[in-house]
Amino acid sequence: MAQLPNLDNAPINISALRERAQKDLGAILDSMRGKKVLVLDPQLSGPLALIAQTSLLKEHAVENLFYVSADPVQSECKNVVYLVRPQMALMRQIAAHIQQDNQRQLQKSYAVFFMPRRTIVCEKVLEEEGVLANITIGEYPLYFIPFDEDVLSLELDNSLKECKVDGDTSSLWYLARAITKLQEMYGVIPHIQGKGKAAAQVSDILSRMQREQPRPPPASARLPEIDSLILIDRQVDIVTPMCSQLTYEGLIDEFLQINNGAVELDPIIMGAQQGTTKKVKVPLNSSDKLYRELRDLNFGVVGQVLRQKATSMKQDYSDVTNTQNQSLSDVKEFVKKLNALPEMTRHTNIAQHLSTFTTKPSFLSRLSVEQTLVEGQSYDVSYECVEEVIQRQEPLISVLRLLILLSITNNGLPKKHFDYFRREVLHSYGFEHLFTLNNLEKSGLLTKQEMKNNWQLIKKGLKLVPEESSDVNPTDISYVFSGYAPLSIRLVQCALKNDWRQSELLRLLPGPTFERFDKNQVGPAGDSSRLVALVIFIGGVTFAEISALRFLSAQEGMKYDFIVATTKLINGQNLLKTFIDDPSAVH
Repeated sequence: MAQLPNLDNAPINISALRERAQKDLGAILDSMRGKKVLVLDPQLSGPLALIAQTSLLKEHAVENLFYVSADPVQSECKNVVYLVRPQMALMRQIAAHIQQDNQRQLQKSYAVFFMPRRTIVCEKVLEEEGVLANITIGEYPLYFIPFDEDVLSLELDNSLKECKVDGDTSSLWYLARAITKLQEMYGVIPHIQGKGKAAAQVSDILSRMQREQPRPPPASARLPEIDSLILIDRQVDIVTPMCSQLTYEGLIDEFLQINNGAVELDPIIMGAQQGTTKKVKVPLNSSDKLYRELRDLNFGVVGQVLRQKATSMKQDYSDVTNTQNQSLSDVKEFVKKLNALPEMTRHTNIAQHLSTFTTKPSFLSRLSVEQTLVEGQSYDVSYECVEEVIQRQEPLISVLRLLILLSITNNGLPKKHFDYFRREVLHSYGFEHLFTLNNLEKSGLLTKQEMKNNWQLIKKGLKLVPEESSDVNPTDISYVFSGYAPLSIRLVQCALKNDWRQSELLRLLPGPTFERFDKNQVGPAGDSSRLVALVIFIGGVTFAEISALRFLSAQEGMKYDFIVATTKLINGQNLLKTFIDDPSAVH
């Protein structure tokens, strides 16, 4: 397991969240005495690496770590602890493990801990398989996982699809429970604003949980550390994740895929010699000081910043080696800069590799198409752009991202064009994607035009495409997409201006707009001149949106520090993959 992200500079004490998760994990492992093996849900490996290091497992007598699969657990250890998400497929595999041990007449003790909570459905599967009586059942109530000092995630991969297509809103309950747990640690949040159906549902569940939970007497109630909660339903802004992110961090995710706060790269990219095959895992968080400085910049500026730093280091080296009267403090300062050399090398290699994608005519052409779609000035031009992309046989996900952009910015497609694109996609990419198109239609991502198109009013009213936008010296959040300001972050700006429910523009967007105050709250949060806003994206958030919030927080006159929380860190590609029946078949 990699080094844990440094959380020391968080707006609130996020470290306490991680420490509680570590303590709970230790208690789970200690619930089974003696040496044991831990068998993990493969999907939990990455998130748990952000919570605990291998040393913690060893401290609690874990001999070996395995992953749940069709293969039996190859260990003679008598104690087996499973830590899994509540999924039926995993239950059947666990049952098969126990049945195989029984056939071999192995006497073992089994415990299954569900993260974040147990479900009747999963226990029923274990019962039907005849193994429930052999198992101790428990829960590991890990909800929000700290990815960085200002980023928390539940890492629920399919939240948007489950809510909009399957009618499964369990992720909304998990999110409300996660907020409740935050309030237990940091005080009741006095002010809540939200936009969208899922946001309203989470707010309602949260209110119900608070009513059911006894409040402490006013004398013992604590001041809240979080001043404001803003809930944004991803469905309200599907445009943003369909666009290509243009920040350094966003582009790394678009092309190289960031998973659980790290990216795995071919060794050749990182300067290794030919013949080395093992991938290099690079953590990407605030612990890397250079990455902290680069991640939120538009990628077009990153090369220039790296060159300036390299030139400065070269000059410092020249001064140290050629000047006789250098003081010890000067030498010490130079050595400190030398310590940053591995970070410089790492990010120069990554940036150089990214530039092989960003300089391709196909990528530049795509950006032009996206800009045309977002501006939405000419439907005919937009329509032809998407048609050409299909004819060029670009990857299905790329086509769907543009098709969804066309649909959202035109309030749906005219019926004849909807039917035409449907036929073209099935003909070009296979009729097995009929279910994919049905999922997108059911979720509202791809629709037929039925009402007047409000996109121009929304775009103009929220200044989504400002007349002037600079990537080098930005004065507006639109730099994160080189000219398009994420709609979701414009909503956050609206929320902070205190005209949330009065805004006519918000009524043009899907779902209810709501605001509520906690009348029982004991007072304003803290004494600091800085306030803390928790912004929660239901259905996923992109790295470019996180960068936009960090940019806002740093602006003169802004009194808020932001903590971003979400059901999942996403980009357009991994979001749309959840709507595809067999994502492995998509190239």
